[in-house]
Amino acid sequence: MTKRTNAKYKISRRLGASLWGNAKDPFNKRGYAPGQHGAGAKRKKTSDYGTQLREKQKLKGYYGNITERQFRKIYHEAARRRGDTGENLIGILESRLDTVVYRMGVVATPFAARQFVNHGHVRVNGKKVNIASYQVEEGDLIEIKEKSRQMATVLELIQNPERTVPEHIEFDSGALKAKFLRVPKLAEVPYPTVMQPNFVIEFYSR
Repeated sequence: MTKRTNAKYKISRRLGASLWGNAKDPFNKRGYAPGQHGAGAKRKKTSDYGTQLREKQKLKGYYGNITERQFRKIYHEAARRRGDTGENLIGILESRLDTVVYRMGVVATPFAARQFVNHGHVRVNGKKVNIASYQVEEGDLIEIKEKSRQMATVLELIQNPERTVPEHIEFDSGALKAKFLRVPKLAEVPYPTVMQPNFVIEFYSR
């Protein structure tokens, strides 16, 4: 297991949830916090603040461990928009280009999706976009560059898909192209564990 992958799984164990639903996640066998005293420590009843913080960390971790500065910026944008702030928050996160690429199933993790986009393997409406946080809009066409379609990891995941592509994305597995149909609601996002963005909103609005 690489150092990066090991660090990723520590996030699951620290937060007490298998964030990505991966069968290889050590949390499934060691459902306690990492570290020397993790196994013997009892999980204490958390305060309201602790619950809010944990839910924020879960969302940040799930989407590739977004930095606090970026995540706070996303919250402010969600609060600025009309409608439910929690739904807006999820909508912005699900509209990120790296998230859409992850939902397409051409990469194994959100971390890999960010790297895949940053390395220039993705086009949006025919133009190369290498910014992982780029906001995809309804009707946008996302495709994998022709040369990148032959990558061993991409071919393996297409032949042996690990996840189902959600209904808000129309995906052509043969051409490795997708159309972003609409921004999904919280209830439509296929999270492996329960996400509660309302606590995140409470955390930032204190």
